[in-house]
Amino acid sequence: MPSAAINNIYPLWRQTTMDFELSEDQRAFQQTARDFAAGELTPNAAKWDAEAIFPVDVIAKAGELGFCGLYTPEEVGGLGLSRLDATIVFEELARGCTSTTAYLTIHNMVSWMIANWATPAVKENWCGQLAAGKKLGSYCLTEPGSGSDAASLKTSAELVDGHYVINGSKAFISGAGSTDVLVLMARTGAGGAHGVSAFVVPANTPGISYGRKEEKMGWNSQPTRTISFDNVRIPADHLLGAEGEGFRLAMRGLDGGRINIATCSVGTAQAALDAAHAYMSERRQFNRPLSDFQALQFKLADMQTELVAARQMVRLAACKLDAKDPNATTYCAMAKRFATDIGFQICNEALQIHGGYGYIREYPLERHFRDVRVHQILEGTNEIMRVIIARQLLGNASNEDIR
Repeated sequence: MPSAAINNIYPLWRQTTMDFELSEDQRAFQQTARDFAAGELTPNAAKWDAEAIFPVDVIAKAGELGFCGLYTPEEVGGLGLSRLDATIVFEELARGCTSTTAYLTIHNMVSWMIANWATPAVKENWCGQLAAGKKLGSYCLTEPGSGSDAASLKTSAELVDGHYVINGSKAFISGAGSTDVLVLMARTGAGGAHGVSAFVVPANTPGISYGRKEEKMGWNSQPTRTISFDNVRIPADHLLGAEGEGFRLAMRGLDGGRINIATCSVGTAQAALDAAHAYMSERRQFNRPLSDFQALQFKLADMQTELVAARQMVRLAACKLDAKDPNATTYCAMAKRFATDIGFQICNEALQIHGGYGYIREYPLERHFRDVRVHQILEGTNEIMRVIIARQLLGNASNEDIR
Protein backbone atom coordinates (compact mmCIF):
# COMPACT_ATOMS: atom_id res chain seq x y z
CA MET A 1 0.00 0.00 0.00
CA PRO A 2 1.39 3.47 -0.86
CA SER A 3 2.67 5.45 2.11
CA ALA A 4 0.13 8.23 1.48
CA ALA A 5 -2.73 5.76 1.77
CA ILE A 6 -1.26 4.40 4.98
CA ASN A 7 -0.98 7.91 6.38
CA ASN A 8 -4.63 8.54 5.52
CA ILE A 9 -5.95 5.53 7.43
CA TYR A 10 -3.45 5.53 10.29
CA PRO A 11 -5.28 8.08 12.50
CA LEU A 12 -8.46 5.98 12.38
CA TRP A 13 -6.53 2.76 13.00
CA ARG A 14 -4.66 4.27 15.93
CA GLN A 15 -7.90 5.39 17.57
CA THR A 16 -9.61 2.01 17.25
CA THR A 17 -9.28 -0.30 20.27
CA MET A 18 -10.53 -3.80 20.94
CA ASP A 19 -12.41 -3.62 24.23
CA PHE A 20 -12.45 -6.85 26.23
CA GLU A 21 -13.91 -5.25 29.35
CA LEU A 22 -17.46 -6.01 30.47
CA SER A 23 -19.99 -3.21 30.56
CA GLU A 24 -21.60 -2.06 33.78
CA ASP A 25 -24.78 -3.96 32.90
CA GLN A 26 -22.82 -7.12 32.11
CA ARG A 27 -21.03 -6.92 35.44
CA ALA A 28 -24.41 -6.61 37.14
CA PHE A 29 -25.69 -9.72 35.31
CA GLN A 30 -22.48 -11.51 36.25
CA GLN A 31 -22.79 -10.64 39.93
CA THR A 32 -26.45 -11.64 40.07
CA ALA A 33 -25.61 -15.01 38.53
CA ARG A 34 -22.63 -15.46 40.83
CA ASP A 35 -24.76 -14.76 43.90
CA PHE A 36 -27.46 -17.15 42.73
CA ALA A 37 -24.89 -19.87 42.08
CA ALA A 38 -23.32 -19.39 45.50
CA GLY A 39 -26.67 -19.41 47.28
CA GLU A 40 -28.68 -22.01 45.35
CA LEU A 41 -26.41 -24.17 43.20
CA THR A 42 -23.05 -24.75 44.89
CA PRO A 43 -24.49 -25.90 48.26
CA ASN A 44 -26.76 -28.45 46.57
CA ALA A 45 -24.81 -29.66 43.53
CA ALA A 46 -23.21 -32.68 45.22
CA LYS A 47 -26.55 -33.90 46.60
CA TRP A 48 -28.33 -33.44 43.29
CA ASP A 49 -25.57 -35.40 41.59
CA ALA A 50 -25.48 -38.24 44.14
CA GLU A 51 -29.27 -38.64 44.33
CA ALA A 52 -30.08 -37.76 40.68
CA ILE A 53 -32.41 -34.91 41.71
CA PHE A 54 -33.83 -32.62 39.03
CA PRO A 55 -34.15 -29.34 41.00
CA VAL A 56 -37.25 -27.87 39.37
CA ASP A 57 -37.85 -25.62 42.39
CA VAL A 58 -34.43 -24.02 42.01
CA ILE A 59 -34.90 -23.75 38.25
CA ALA A 60 -38.14 -21.86 38.97
CA LYS A 61 -36.13 -19.48 41.19
CA ALA A 62 -33.70 -19.03 38.31
CA GLY A 63 -36.71 -18.16 36.17
CA GLU A 64 -37.68 -15.40 38.58
CA LEU A 65 -34.32 -13.77 37.82
CA GLY A 66 -34.79 -14.15 34.07
CA PHE A 67 -32.30 -17.00 33.65
CA CYS A 68 -34.85 -19.18 31.81
CA GLY A 69 -35.37 -16.65 29.02
CA LEU A 70 -32.09 -14.79 28.76
CA TYR A 71 -32.17 -14.18 25.00
CA THR A 72 -35.89 -14.76 24.47
CA PRO A 73 -37.33 -11.45 23.21
CA GLU A 74 -38.77 -9.06 25.77
CA GLU A 75 -42.11 -8.82 23.97
CA VAL A 76 -42.88 -12.46 24.83
CA GLY A 77 -41.59 -12.36 28.40
CA GLY A 78 -37.82 -12.85 28.10
CA LEU A 79 -34.95 -10.53 28.96
CA GLY A 80 -33.92 -10.02 25.33
CA LEU A 81 -30.20 -10.10 26.15
CA SER A 82 -27.42 -10.74 23.67
CA ARG A 83 -25.68 -14.10 23.30
CA LEU A 84 -22.58 -12.47 24.77
CA ASP A 85 -24.58 -11.44 27.85
CA ALA A 86 -25.91 -14.98 28.15
CA THR A 87 -22.41 -16.50 28.14
CA ILE A 88 -21.46 -14.30 31.07
CA VAL A 89 -24.49 -15.50 33.06
CA PHE A 90 -24.10 -19.19 32.15
CA GLU A 91 -20.41 -19.19 33.04
CA GLU A 92 -21.16 -18.00 36.56
CA LEU A 93 -24.02 -20.47 37.00
CA ALA A 94 -21.85 -23.37 35.78
CA ARG A 95 -19.33 -22.62 38.52
CA GLY A 96 -22.09 -23.61 40.93
CA CYS A 97 -23.57 -26.66 39.16
CA THR A 98 -22.54 -27.71 35.67
CA SER A 99 -25.38 -30.17 35.12
CA THR A 100 -28.22 -27.87 36.18
CA THR A 101 -26.77 -24.96 34.21
CA ALA A 102 -26.41 -27.14 31.12
CA TYR A 103 -30.12 -27.96 31.35
CA LEU A 104 -30.89 -24.23 31.69
CA THR A 105 -29.00 -23.59 28.45
CA ILE A 106 -31.11 -26.21 26.65
CA HIS A 107 -34.29 -24.74 28.09
CA ASN A 108 -33.21 -21.28 26.89
CA MET A 109 -32.70 -22.67 23.39
CA VAL A 110 -36.22 -24.16 23.41
CA SER A 111 -37.73 -20.91 24.67
CA TRP A 112 -35.88 -18.89 22.02
CA MET A 113 -36.88 -21.18 19.15
CA ILE A 114 -40.57 -21.06 20.07
CA ALA A 115 -40.39 -17.28 20.49
CA ASN A 116 -38.84 -16.83 17.05
CA TRP A 117 -40.71 -19.29 14.85
CA ALA A 118 -43.97 -20.41 16.48
CA THR A 119 -47.37 -19.08 15.44
CA PRO A 120 -48.77 -16.22 17.55
CA ALA A 121 -51.19 -18.52 19.41
CA VAL A 122 -48.45 -21.02 20.30
CA LYS A 123 -46.12 -18.21 21.38
CA GLU A 124 -48.81 -16.80 23.63
CA ASN A 125 -49.45 -20.19 25.17
CA TRP A 126 -45.82 -21.08 25.94
CA CYS A 127 -43.31 -18.25 25.80
CA GLY A 128 -44.18 -16.34 28.95
CA GLN A 129 -44.30 -19.46 31.11
CA LEU A 130 -41.07 -20.85 29.63
CA ALA A 131 -39.21 -17.58 30.12
CA ALA A 132 -40.40 -17.41 33.71
CA GLY A 133 -39.37 -20.99 34.46
CA LYS A 134 -42.95 -21.99 35.25
CA LYS A 135 -42.91 -24.47 32.37
CA LEU A 136 -39.87 -26.38 31.13
CA GLY A 137 -38.79 -27.49 27.66
CA SER A 138 -36.76 -30.22 25.96
CA TYR A 139 -35.00 -30.20 22.58
CA CYS A 140 -35.61 -33.34 20.51
CA LEU A 141 -33.29 -33.87 17.56
CA THR A 142 -31.15 -36.95 18.25
CA GLU A 143 -32.48 -40.42 17.46
CA PRO A 144 -31.19 -43.92 18.21
CA GLY A 145 -29.95 -44.24 14.62
CA SER A 146 -29.02 -40.62 13.84
CA GLY A 147 -26.60 -38.85 16.14
CA SER A 148 -23.94 -36.91 14.25
CA ASP A 149 -25.84 -37.58 11.01
CA ALA A 150 -28.88 -35.66 12.24
CA ALA A 151 -30.25 -35.07 8.72
CA SER A 152 -30.95 -38.80 8.42
CA LEU A 153 -33.56 -38.75 11.20
CA LYS A 154 -36.53 -41.09 10.74
CA THR A 155 -39.25 -39.72 13.03
CA SER A 156 -42.12 -38.73 10.75
CA ALA A 157 -44.87 -36.14 10.83
CA GLU A 158 -47.74 -36.49 8.34
CA LEU A 159 -50.40 -33.83 7.86
CA VAL A 160 -53.85 -35.44 8.16
CA ASP A 161 -57.10 -33.45 8.46
CA GLY A 162 -55.51 -30.37 9.99
CA HIS A 163 -53.25 -32.26 12.39
CA TYR A 164 -49.71 -33.61 12.15
CA VAL A 165 -49.47 -37.27 13.13
CA ILE A 166 -46.05 -38.06 14.58
CA ASN A 167 -44.40 -41.48 14.78
CA GLY A 168 -40.87 -42.42 15.79
CA SER A 169 -38.49 -41.99 18.69
CA LYS A 170 -35.83 -39.68 20.08
CA ALA A 171 -32.83 -40.53 22.27
CA PHE A 172 -30.68 -38.81 24.91
CA ILE A 173 -33.26 -36.09 25.54
CA SER A 174 -32.42 -33.83 28.48
CA GLY A 175 -35.29 -33.26 30.88
CA ALA A 176 -37.47 -35.86 29.15
CA GLY A 177 -40.31 -37.02 31.34
CA SER A 178 -40.06 -33.96 33.59
CA THR A 179 -40.63 -31.14 31.11
CA ASP A 180 -43.79 -29.60 29.69
CA VAL A 181 -43.06 -28.98 26.01
CA LEU A 182 -40.86 -30.46 23.31
CA VAL A 183 -39.27 -28.78 20.30
CA LEU A 184 -39.23 -31.74 17.93
CA MET A 185 -37.59 -32.28 14.55
CA ALA A 186 -39.44 -34.76 12.32
CA ARG A 187 -39.53 -35.74 8.67
CA THR A 188 -42.35 -34.27 6.57
CA GLY A 189 -40.71 -34.75 3.17
CA ALA A 190 -38.06 -36.66 1.27
CA GLY A 191 -34.77 -37.85 2.72
CA GLY A 192 -32.08 -35.41 3.77
CA ALA A 193 -32.07 -32.07 5.53
CA HIS A 194 -34.69 -30.42 3.29
CA GLY A 195 -37.34 -32.94 4.32
CA VAL A 196 -37.15 -32.07 8.05
CA SER A 197 -39.64 -29.81 9.85
CA ALA A 198 -39.79 -28.56 13.43
CA PHE A 199 -42.74 -28.68 15.82
CA VAL A 200 -43.90 -27.60 19.24
CA VAL A 201 -45.30 -30.66 20.99
CA PRO A 202 -46.91 -30.54 24.47
CA ALA A 203 -45.06 -33.19 26.46
CA ASN A 204 -48.24 -34.82 27.79
CA THR A 205 -49.90 -35.33 24.39
CA PRO A 206 -51.54 -38.79 24.10
CA GLY A 207 -49.27 -41.28 22.34
CA ILE A 208 -46.04 -39.99 23.90
CA SER A 209 -44.20 -42.40 26.18
CA TYR A 210 -40.92 -42.05 28.03
CA GLY A 211 -38.18 -44.62 28.56
CA ARG A 212 -36.34 -45.31 31.78
CA LYS A 213 -34.12 -42.61 33.21
CA GLU A 214 -30.63 -43.28 31.90
CA GLU A 215 -27.86 -43.92 34.41
CA LYS A 216 -25.08 -41.58 33.34
CA MET A 217 -21.46 -40.81 34.13
CA GLY A 218 -22.38 -37.18 34.83
CA TRP A 219 -25.13 -34.60 34.32
CA ASN A 220 -27.08 -36.39 37.04
CA SER A 221 -29.15 -33.39 38.15
CA GLN A 222 -31.15 -33.61 34.94
CA PRO A 223 -33.00 -36.70 33.68
CA THR A 224 -32.17 -38.18 30.28
CA ARG A 225 -34.63 -40.51 28.55
CA THR A 226 -35.75 -41.78 25.18
CA ILE A 227 -39.12 -40.54 23.94
CA SER A 228 -41.45 -42.59 21.73
CA PHE A 229 -44.23 -41.17 19.55
CA ASP A 230 -47.11 -43.43 18.55
CA ASN A 231 -49.65 -41.63 16.33
CA VAL A 232 -49.22 -38.43 18.31
CA ARG A 233 -51.57 -35.77 16.94
CA ILE A 234 -50.83 -32.05 17.20
CA PRO A 235 -52.62 -29.13 15.49
CA ALA A 236 -51.11 -27.94 12.22
CA ASP A 237 -50.35 -24.54 13.75
CA HIS A 238 -47.77 -26.19 16.03
CA LEU A 239 -45.33 -26.21 13.10
CA LEU A 240 -42.28 -23.97 13.66
CA GLY A 241 -41.61 -21.87 10.58
CA ALA A 242 -42.55 -23.62 7.34
CA GLU A 243 -42.38 -27.24 6.29
CA GLY A 244 -38.88 -28.25 5.30
CA GLU A 245 -37.23 -25.53 7.42
CA GLY A 246 -36.78 -27.69 10.50
CA PHE A 247 -33.17 -28.72 9.95
CA ARG A 248 -32.12 -25.13 9.34
CA LEU A 249 -33.90 -24.02 12.50
CA ALA A 250 -32.34 -26.89 14.44
CA MET A 251 -28.87 -25.85 13.30
CA ARG A 252 -29.52 -22.21 14.17
CA GLY A 253 -30.53 -23.36 17.61
CA LEU A 254 -27.37 -25.43 17.87
CA ASP A 255 -25.09 -22.51 17.00
CA GLY A 256 -26.20 -20.90 20.23
CA GLY A 257 -26.29 -24.26 21.99
CA ARG A 258 -22.63 -24.83 21.16
CA ILE A 259 -21.66 -21.49 22.68
CA ASN A 260 -23.77 -22.32 25.73
CA ILE A 261 -22.14 -25.69 26.32
CA ALA A 262 -18.71 -24.18 25.71
CA THR A 263 -19.31 -21.53 28.34
CA CYS A 264 -20.51 -24.20 30.78
CA SER A 265 -17.12 -25.85 30.30
CA VAL A 266 -15.40 -22.53 30.95
CA GLY A 267 -17.37 -21.94 34.15
CA THR A 268 -16.70 -25.44 35.46
CA ALA A 269 -13.02 -25.17 34.58
CA GLN A 270 -12.87 -21.91 36.51
CA ALA A 271 -14.33 -23.64 39.56
CA ALA A 272 -11.79 -26.47 39.18
CA LEU A 273 -8.91 -24.00 38.79
CA ASP A 274 -10.05 -22.08 41.88
CA ALA A 275 -10.12 -25.33 43.86
CA ALA A 276 -6.63 -26.31 42.64
CA HIS A 277 -5.26 -22.87 43.49
CA ALA A 278 -6.66 -23.03 47.02
CA TYR A 279 -5.47 -26.61 47.52
CA MET A 280 -1.91 -25.79 46.42
CA SER A 281 -1.78 -23.00 48.98
CA GLU A 282 -3.08 -25.18 51.82
CA ARG A 283 -1.59 -28.62 51.16
CA ARG A 284 1.97 -29.31 52.37
CA GLN A 285 4.36 -32.02 51.21
CA PHE A 286 8.03 -32.41 52.15
CA ASN A 287 7.53 -29.56 54.66
CA ARG A 288 6.60 -27.13 51.90
CA PRO A 289 3.27 -25.95 50.45
CA LEU A 290 2.48 -27.38 47.03
CA SER A 291 2.56 -23.85 45.65
CA ASP A 292 6.36 -23.81 46.19
CA PHE A 293 6.92 -26.55 43.60
CA GLN A 294 7.75 -25.11 40.20
CA ALA A 295 6.27 -28.04 38.28
CA LEU A 296 2.88 -27.31 39.84
CA GLN A 297 3.30 -23.58 39.38
CA PHE A 298 3.81 -24.17 35.66
CA LYS A 299 0.79 -26.45 35.55
CA LEU A 300 -1.37 -23.78 37.20
CA ALA A 301 -0.01 -21.11 34.83
CA ASP A 302 -0.91 -23.20 31.79
CA MET A 303 -4.39 -23.88 33.16
CA GLN A 304 -4.98 -20.16 33.71
CA THR A 305 -3.67 -19.21 30.26
CA GLU A 306 -5.74 -21.80 28.43
CA LEU A 307 -8.85 -20.90 30.41
CA VAL A 308 -8.57 -17.23 29.47
CA ALA A 309 -8.05 -18.21 25.82
CA ALA A 310 -11.14 -20.44 25.90
CA ARG A 311 -13.26 -17.74 27.53
CA GLN A 312 -12.27 -15.15 24.96
CA MET A 313 -12.92 -17.54 22.07
CA VAL A 314 -16.41 -18.27 23.39
CA ARG A 315 -17.14 -14.58 23.79
CA LEU A 316 -15.83 -13.85 20.29
CA ALA A 317 -18.13 -16.53 18.85
CA ALA A 318 -21.06 -15.06 20.81
CA CYS A 319 -20.31 -11.62 19.35
CA LYS A 320 -20.21 -13.11 15.85
CA LEU A 321 -23.60 -14.73 16.45
CA ASP A 322 -25.04 -11.48 17.82
CA ALA A 323 -23.75 -9.63 14.75
CA LYS A 324 -25.21 -12.27 12.39
CA ASP A 325 -21.75 -12.70 10.91
CA PRO A 326 -21.86 -15.02 7.86
CA ASN A 327 -19.17 -17.18 9.47
CA ALA A 328 -20.82 -17.34 12.90
CA THR A 329 -21.42 -21.09 12.59
CA THR A 330 -17.69 -21.68 12.10
CA TYR A 331 -16.80 -19.48 15.05
CA CYS A 332 -19.33 -21.33 17.21
CA ALA A 333 -17.82 -24.66 16.15
CA MET A 334 -14.29 -23.48 16.91
CA ALA A 335 -15.32 -22.14 20.31
CA LYS A 336 -17.20 -25.31 21.18
CA ARG A 337 -14.32 -27.57 20.13
CA PHE A 338 -11.65 -25.56 21.92
CA ALA A 339 -13.48 -24.63 25.13
CA THR A 340 -14.90 -28.08 25.82
CA ASP A 341 -11.54 -29.76 25.22
CA ILE A 342 -9.74 -27.22 27.39
CA GLY A 343 -12.44 -27.34 30.06
CA PHE A 344 -12.07 -31.09 30.38
CA GLN A 345 -8.28 -30.82 30.40
CA ILE A 346 -8.30 -28.22 33.19
CA CYS A 347 -10.69 -30.28 35.31
CA ASN A 348 -8.46 -33.31 34.80
CA GLU A 349 -5.33 -31.36 35.80
CA ALA A 350 -7.07 -29.92 38.87
CA LEU A 351 -8.07 -33.43 39.91
CA GLN A 352 -4.46 -34.57 39.45
CA ILE A 353 -3.19 -31.73 41.65
CA HIS A 354 -5.53 -32.93 44.40
CA GLY A 355 -4.08 -36.43 44.17
CA GLY A 356 -6.18 -39.09 45.85
CA TYR A 357 -8.46 -36.43 47.34
CA GLY A 358 -9.49 -35.38 43.86
CA TYR A 359 -10.83 -38.87 43.23
CA ILE A 360 -13.21 -38.97 46.20
CA ARG A 361 -16.61 -37.33 46.40
CA GLU A 362 -15.76 -35.23 49.44
CA TYR A 363 -14.14 -32.89 46.93
CA PRO A 364 -15.95 -31.54 43.84
CA LEU A 365 -13.19 -32.31 41.33
CA GLU A 366 -14.41 -35.76 40.32
CA ARG A 367 -17.91 -34.32 39.70
CA HIS A 368 -16.49 -31.49 37.60
CA PHE A 369 -14.51 -34.06 35.63
CA ARG A 370 -17.56 -36.25 35.02
CA ASP A 371 -19.91 -33.39 34.17
CA VAL A 372 -17.73 -31.69 31.55
CA ARG A 373 -16.79 -34.91 29.73
CA VAL A 374 -20.10 -35.06 27.87
CA HIS A 375 -19.62 -31.52 26.55
CA GLN A 376 -17.14 -32.93 24.01
CA ILE A 377 -19.95 -35.15 22.67
CA LEU A 378 -23.25 -33.28 22.70
CA GLU A 379 -24.43 -30.36 20.57
CA GLY A 380 -22.32 -32.00 17.85
CA THR A 381 -19.23 -34.02 18.73
CA ASN A 382 -15.90 -32.25 18.62
CA GLU A 383 -15.04 -34.39 15.61
CA ILE A 384 -18.07 -32.88 13.83
CA MET A 385 -16.90 -29.41 14.92
CA ARG A 386 -13.63 -30.11 13.10
CA VAL A 387 -15.60 -31.14 10.01
CA ILE A 388 -17.52 -27.83 10.07
CA ILE A 389 -14.31 -25.82 10.46
CA ALA A 390 -12.43 -27.76 7.78
CA ARG A 391 -15.28 -27.43 5.27
CA GLN A 392 -15.28 -23.67 5.74
CA LEU A 393 -11.51 -23.50 5.32
CA LEU A 394 -11.38 -25.75 2.28
CA GLY A 395 -14.45 -24.19 0.68
CA ASN A 396 -12.98 -20.69 0.49
CA ALA A 397 -10.23 -19.44 -1.80
CA SER A 398 -9.39 -16.88 0.88
CA ASN A 399 -9.90 -17.25 4.60
CA GLU A 400 -9.36 -13.64 5.63
CA ASP A 401 -12.96 -13.56 6.86
CA ILE A 402 -12.26 -15.94 9.75
CA ARG A 403 -9.02 -14.39 10.95
